[in-house]
Amino acid sequence: MCGIAGIFDTRGQRDIDRDLLGRMNQSQFHRGPDEGGQHFEPGLGLAHRRLSIIDLSSGQQPMFNEDKSVCVVFNGEIYNFPALRQELEAKGYVFKSHCDTEVIVHGWSAWGEACVDKFRGMFAFAIWDKKQRKLFLARDRLGIKPLFYSLLPDGQFIFGSELKVLKCHPDLPAKMNPQAVEDYFALGYIPEPKTIYQGVYKLDPGHTLTVSQGQSELRSNEYWDIPFTPVPYSSEQELEEELIHRLRETVDIRMVAEVPLGAFLSGGVDSSAVVAMMAGLQKEPVNTCSIGFDVKGYDESLYAQKVAEQFGTDHYMRTVAPDDFDLVDELAGLYDEPYADSSALPTYRVCQLAKKRVTVALSGDGGDEHFAGYRRYCWHMNEEKLRSALPLGIRKPLFGTLGNLYPKADWAPRVFRAKTTFQALARSSVDAYLHGVSLTSAEQRNALFSDSMKSELQNYRVNEVFDRHAKHSPTDDPLGLIQYIDMKTYLVGDILTKVDRASMAHSLEVRVPLLDHEFVEWVSGIPSNVKLKGQEGKYILKSALEKHLSNDILYRKKMGFSIPIAKWFRGPLKEKLRATIINGSLAETGLFNQNYLTRLFDQHQSGQRDHSAALWACLMFDLSLKNLSL
Repeated sequence: MCGIAGIFDTRGQRDIDRDLLGRMNQSQFHRGPDEGGQHFEPGLGLAHRRLSIIDLSSGQQPMFNEDKSVCVVFNGEIYNFPALRQELEAKGYVFKSHCDTEVIVHGWSAWGEACVDKFRGMFAFAIWDKKQRKLFLARDRLGIKPLFYSLLPDGQFIFGSELKVLKCHPDLPAKMNPQAVEDYFALGYIPEPKTIYQGVYKLDPGHTLTVSQGQSELRSNEYWDIPFTPVPYSSEQELEEELIHRLRETVDIRMVAEVPLGAFLSGGVDSSAVVAMMAGLQKEPVNTCSIGFDVKGYDESLYAQKVAEQFGTDHYMRTVAPDDFDLVDELAGLYDEPYADSSALPTYRVCQLAKKRVTVALSGDGGDEHFAGYRRYCWHMNEEKLRSALPLGIRKPLFGTLGNLYPKADWAPRVFRAKTTFQALARSSVDAYLHGVSLTSAEQRNALFSDSMKSELQNYRVNEVFDRHAKHSPTDDPLGLIQYIDMKTYLVGDILTKVDRASMAHSLEVRVPLLDHEFVEWVSGIPSNVKLKGQEGKYILKSALEKHLSNDILYRKKMGFSIPIAKWFRGPLKEKLRATIINGSLAETGLFNQNYLTRLFDQHQSGQRDHSAALWACLMFDLSLKNLSL
C-alpha cells in the first residue's frame, strides 16, 4: 500500500519544482513509511511513498520498463499478478522483480489502456509513456483506493492519493465548491467526483483519465460498471454452494503477503464470514482484532469474542471509553475535507489496534451494499409496494399533506414514524431513498443555509447526484437500483474513504474480499428476492453461512459501528459543540443561518429533538475549515 503524487506540464516541458514535489510526497508519508522515490524529466515529476507488502527487497517506485520509456507509480495490490506475469513473459517481456507493480509496466506496453481490464485488485496508478508523451491514470472498479487530481490555471496537471497532497501546491485554487457543501450536509460526505474545492476532483471508480500535452480539458472514461447480469441456477442450495466457493476464493487470493496478516472482527455477519474463510485456509491461528464500547447498545465485542473462540483466532480487543474525544480534532485533518461519519472514530481506533500486530488486515466491507443488509433496504421495499399501487400524481398531494401535518417523532422506532413514511410515499422511488438516507432533509438545509449560500447554489440540489446514477444504472429492479446508487455514492464516498484514511494513518493495508470485482459481478446477478427475502436482508449469504457460523451471529439484530453522539452532545461534548455552533467560526463563513443553528443546539440540549447527525456534521465542517484555508 502506498501513496502516489505527480506534476505534469500540459503546455510544454517546463522544469518541475523538485522541492515542491518532495513536499507533496512527504505530506503522505504515513501511506508509505518504508521508502520514497521520485523521477524527473522535462515537464514531468512523479513521486511515490511505499509500504512494503510483497517483494520487500525490490519493487521500488517509480518503476520503469527496460528502455525507460514507460514509468509507473502505483498504490494498491494486483492479486492476479502471478498469472499476468506468466502471460506477459510468454509475450517476451522480461521481469526484474517479483512484485505486482511490474505487471502494470509491461501490461501497458502489451495492452495499452485496456490493461486495466486485466487487473484484479484495488489500485490507483499513473503511467507515463515517454514516447507518446501522455500520462494515463486509473482507479479500481469499486473505488477502494483514492485518486485526486486538478488541472491548474497555468497548465500544470497535479495528482495525489490524498487531497492534502494537492493542497501543498501553492497555485491550487482554494475556492470552496458550494455544491459540495450541499452534498455534504445531505449525505455526510462529498460524493465522487467532487471535492470541497472547485476545480479539484476525485477520479470516479472504474474510470481512467488520459492527459496529453496541449490538453486544456479533462474527461475521464468509464471502463467498468456493475453488470447486474442474471445468474443462472437451479436451486438455492446450488446458489449457496457457489457463493461459498467464490467467497473462499476471493479471500484466499488476498492472503498473500510477506508481512503479518490478520482481519477485523466486529462480530457481524460480513467480518465473521471473512474470518471463517481465513481460518479454513491457513494452519496458523488468524490474527483478529475488534473494538468494544462501554455504552450498552453499541458494544458487539461479545459476539466478536464468540467467533474468535469458534475459530481459535489470536484475538485482540480494546474498549473505547466514552471520553475518547481527543480524536475528534485529529479526524478533521485526516480526511482533509468535511466528513461526518462518526464511525470514523472507532474505525481509527481499530486500525490503530490492528497495526500493533499486523501490517495487512482483511475487512468485511461491502457486504451490506451487495447483499442488501441495511435495514433501510427493507423499509424502502415496503414503501415501494405502496408507491407502485398509486401514481405519483395522487401520492404526492395526499401523502405530502399528511407528512406536513403529522408530528415529527425522532425518539420513536421507525415503524412508528408516520411522518417519515408519509414523506417517502409522496416522492419518487429515487427521491424517497435519498430522503431516507440523508442527514438533513431538503427543508432543513433550506433553513440551515444563509440567503447568500442559497444564491451561490443556483438551485442545485443533492438530488442531481442520485438522479445521475439512477439514469446510468444497468438495472431497473427496485432493490438493485438503490443498491447501485449506494455502491456509487455511500460505499465509495463514505465507507471506503473512512477505511482508507483510517488505515493509512497507521500505515496499515486493508484488503476487501467482498469487493473483488469478479465476486461483485456475480453477486449483482443474484435475484433480489433471495438477497432480501421477506424482512430478512442478506438472506442468501446468511443461509449459505449456516454451516460455518451460529444463528445468533447470523440472525441477530444489526448494530452497526457507531458511537453515542446524541448522549455525548448533551454531556462531555456539550461545551465544544456550543463553542462551534453559537460562538464559533461557522457564523463567520456566511454560509449558515445562525438563528437556525442555535435552534438545533437548543432543541437537542432540551431533549425535544435528536439533532445529533446534523450537529455532528456542523462540528466536523467547522473543524475541517481550519485545515482548508478557505
